[in-house]
Amino acid sequence: MLLHFYNKGIAMSKPLTTKDIREMIAQFFGHQMPFHLLIGLEIVKYQKDHIELRLAMKPELIGNPVHGILHGGVTATILDVAGGMMVFAQVLEDMTLPLSQEAIMQRLQNLGTIDLRVDYLRPGRGQEFIATAKVIRAGNKVAVARMELHNELGEHIAFGTGTYMVG
Repeated sequence: MLLHFYNKGIAMSKPLTTKDIREMIAQFFGHQMPFHLLIGLEIVKYQKDHIELRLAMKPELIGNPVHGILHGGVTATILDVAGGMMVFAQVLEDMTLPLSQEAIMQRLQNLGTIDLRVDYLRPGRGQEFIATAKVIRAGNKVAVARMELHNELGEHIAFGTGTYMVG
């Protein structure tokens, strides 16, 4: 399957920097992944050492209609995306520039979740949910990230630990 980057504002004739590539990846994950579009996932920041994803609460995301809380699967999804994108940012930092789009796609196609652990700390109540992540360890083949999900009030909703295939 051929994947196409949505290169908003990036001139493809110049050599790509890791910042350009992160922008392309953010556009890809934010605008071309059907499930991310369905749930309303927004990539607010994507830097080499920081990521912030946001998700506005809407009726379709409710997992418990009695209490009106965020579905646990949506919680796991946003944590997994944050962790995967963060370890990919680390992969980019370790790659030698200049990079071709083919080399980037080869590495992106190798990215996959091996294991995901989610600790649900409290019910997902809120109007907006914010996910962040940091890389704990990055090797040539496997990377581990730690993710957090908060609501707009700063309350911890969940923690996650993800192990990702990167090589």
